[in-house]
Amino acid sequence: MKIEQIYTGCLAQGAYYIESEGEAVIIDPLREVESYIKKAEQDGAKIKYVFETHFHADFVSGHLDLSRQTGAAIIYGPNANPSFDAIIAKDNEVFKVGKVSFKVLHTPGHTMESTCYLLRDEEGRDYALFSGDTLFIGDVGRPDLAQKAAHMTQEELAGTLYDSLRNKVMPLSDNVIVYPAHGAGSACGKNMSKETSDTLGHQKQTNYALRANMKKEEFIKEVTEGLTTPPAYFPLNVMMNKEGYESIAEVMQRGRHALSPEAFETAANETGAIVLDTRDAQMFAKGFIPNSINIGIDGSFAPWVGALIPDIKQQILLVTDEGREEEVITRLARVGYDYTIGYLEGGFEAWKAAGKDIDKITSISAEEFSAQLKDKKTKVLDVRKPGEYQSEHVEGALNTPLDNINDHLSSLDKDQPYFVHCAGGYRSMIFSSILKARGFDKLVDIKGGFKAIKEVGSIPVTDYVCPTTLVNK
Repeated sequence: MKIEQIYTGCLAQGAYYIESEGEAVIIDPLREVESYIKKAEQDGAKIKYVFETHFHADFVSGHLDLSRQTGAAIIYGPNANPSFDAIIAKDNEVFKVGKVSFKVLHTPGHTMESTCYLLRDEEGRDYALFSGDTLFIGDVGRPDLAQKAAHMTQEELAGTLYDSLRNKVMPLSDNVIVYPAHGAGSACGKNMSKETSDTLGHQKQTNYALRANMKKEEFIKEVTEGLTTPPAYFPLNVMMNKEGYESIAEVMQRGRHALSPEAFETAANETGAIVLDTRDAQMFAKGFIPNSINIGIDGSFAPWVGALIPDIKQQILLVTDEGREEEVITRLARVGYDYTIGYLEGGFEAWKAAGKDIDKITSISAEEFSAQLKDKKTKVLDVRKPGEYQSEHVEGALNTPLDNINDHLSSLDKDQPYFVHCAGGYRSMIFSSILKARGFDKLVDIKGGFKAIKEVGSIPVTDYVCPTTLVNK
């Protein structure tokens, strides 16, 4: 038996490859499926099943392409009703794969079709639980995403999740290894650990939601407290995963159009496409195509695209580092943004060499910011999440989280200079680029964000409050 966790950091997502005696299964695959097919070929194995733990909201699964290319059957748990051919398994149904087997454990609560798969080894012993979004390391799945589909409140879904955990998961052996679908950084939970697997026994000891003496009312209260608004693209990804989508090959073909500066400019003017610049934040600040938006590829790229571009059918034109065009198109497709229609051949340097108009954003060091703070008219925008801001912030700074950028526009003055920072400089440049495209011309980015501000030492900040204390209030 071979188990491999295939973890994708930018989505904080774990897919799984399990092989036994020439047969393999893939659990919760990403959109691009070639790597799974190659693994099976290297092992001389045939992919027999694609197990889906639920209809994912935060990424587009590769279940359809993988099934088309390999003939593998797609398996969902009870209550699933996809628009394509799939096996809807019964609770406790068993699927044989080589000398091992998978037992279906229907665990509704995160969604009503949510299902865990219990792997039993060659000796028939319970070995590992592929828990999807039902159980994470340090947390459980949020119960607010499926309210509309389930015709239930988040409290009702949380109560259902409590029953699933107590009746299906917690009775399993402490030695069972838990392999979840996500880790820290995912928006599918609120308190996930950076660890990506653990024993069930250790989770019973450390996971707040698995306390042995926890009553259902306590569970509902604690699981529903502190939930942030889910990204707008979540329900759109659920729809794609449930109803189907274009092959990734077609998406890649559409996006691979190399455009000269002239053709790029024409396309931007005639199609209404967003110009998305995926270069490093500080490179972007030094020069960019007017009205383009910066979301750097070397960060939490796909989740921020999903949070800030509301329409997954929005046409997109790319400015990337040379050689990274296909990577960007692929990572957009992972979260359902399939309508990349081309990229700037030669990157921003080609645009500049063509004599086209460029724009810039002023970016200063934390030391320079410290000197300018002496001006009492200085306005500081902290674009971190509310919890980060409440924990510690520059005195007098206004919290304008990037997640909810549109909520703050009416309260900001285009004629007022603003200093903008986040934690490290990634989010603040996204924020500034969006505001710049909307006519805010007096924005100053602080390089290195709050981390650099703290290191200067002379900039007044509020007293530190532990984030755990805030969550537990």
